[in-house]
Amino acid sequence: MGILYFAIAFFATVCGSMAGLGGGVIIKPVLDALGLDNIQTISILSSTTVFSMALVSTVKQFLSGFRIQKRMVFLVIGATLGGLAGMQLFSLISGNMEPQMLKGVQSIILASLLIVVLFKNKLPDFDIENLFLSVFLGLLLGTMAAFLGIGGGPINVVILCMFLGMQIKDAAVVSILIILFSQGAKLTMIQIDTGFKVFENLYKLLYMVPAGIIGGLLGAAFNRKLSNEFIHTFFMVMIVAILGLNIFNAVNAFFL
Repeated sequence: MGILYFAIAFFATVCGSMAGLGGGVIIKPVLDALGLDNIQTISILSSTTVFSMALVSTVKQFLSGFRIQKRMVFLVIGATLGGLAGMQLFSLISGNMEPQMLKGVQSIILASLLIVVLFKNKLPDFDIENLFLSVFLGLLLGTMAAFLGIGGGPINVVILCMFLGMQIKDAAVVSILIILFSQGAKLTMIQIDTGFKVFENLYKLLYMVPAGIIGGLLGAAFNRKLSNEFIHTFFMVMIVAILGLNIFNAVNAFFL
């Protein structure tokens, strides 16, 4: 069983770090489909794994010469606040909704967002310089990521490319930075609020976190070596696959 969780986390975080997918957008629906853990535990497993991936990937990028810009700082501030808000929203809704129904709602929201990602080329592009808007975008992305427990990578990348005029390789790096701070804020809030002892099966993190670290390092290396064109094609193929998995999870939650 541990090998299965290691493999899921490794594949997800290599893809996530390389293309800005974040990892959680793969881990969350895969674990939902397996049905071996409750929804709260899945959220923690996914968030902790992508946080570890984002941490090592970000360090690797900075050591390789990546430098943060002023606009990115404001994005990170928003993402941190969003991580706190998303955790509170998840706690509120999970306390008032059946777990199976909440899983279905999350799958529908994520599938809808992924459809937007698929048709991103049909959407208008902007290059917004307003720093307060950067805070708002970070807040929106961080809230969504923490609530869904996914990191939010593909949606991050599309928003960064569409509204801030970034190339996909740069957007992938900044996406990982947003994931680092939003998921870090979420996990900090959990530790302050209830602690982690209330969650089941967290021993699986012994397999998933090392996989996330290794995957983050490999993915960051691939990001630097591969072309924008390859990363874009890989990104879109993964989006189609993840979209299909979320549709399956939604149908399973509401009808099976």
